[in-house]
Amino acid sequence: MAITREKKTELLEEYTKHVRGASALIFTNYRGLDVAKSRALRAKLSESGITYMVTKNSLLSLALKNCDLPAPEELLTGPNAVAFVGEDIGRGVTALLNWIKVEKALEINGALLGHSVVDAKGAEALADLPTKEQMLAMVLGAINAPASALARILSAPSSSLARVINAHVEKLTESEAA
Repeated sequence: MAITREKKTELLEEYTKHVRGASALIFTNYRGLDVAKSRALRAKLSESGITYMVTKNSLLSLALKNCDLPAPEELLTGPNAVAFVGEDIGRGVTALLNWIKVEKALEINGALLGHSVVDAKGAEALADLPTKEQMLAMVLGAINAPASALARILSAPSSSLARVINAHVEKLTESEAA
């Protein structure tokens, strides 16, 4: 059954909103996914900041073009469901892959990461990206390292002076004792 023009406009707006809010789009073939598994998957992925939905390829293509992103024809064929991944790509893709391993119900076709189209293996490799928390820790460590080194350098002359004075005092005490 054909969908109405109003419904198409509504879907286009929804897709555009999700594309703008996503840092990556993971394209999956959802054949073999029943309604119960689909609901379970959506619930699991929403915990990781992912919106997962079955999409109409032609409307998703328009939404991508509206956002000045490439519309990869090779990924916009057949029955598609798209995972709109939020800001934590590594965590989101890991959650999707873990669910796929357990349920064996989906297959990843590829991904759109910014303006780059990635094949299925590249999309799965996105799970190796550090999580947001890991990335923040790495940045803080990089920022903190020069400050720690500077503090050691600045304290080195005073600690050296203290050791020299202490050695001199010990020498004087030894000579007075003798």
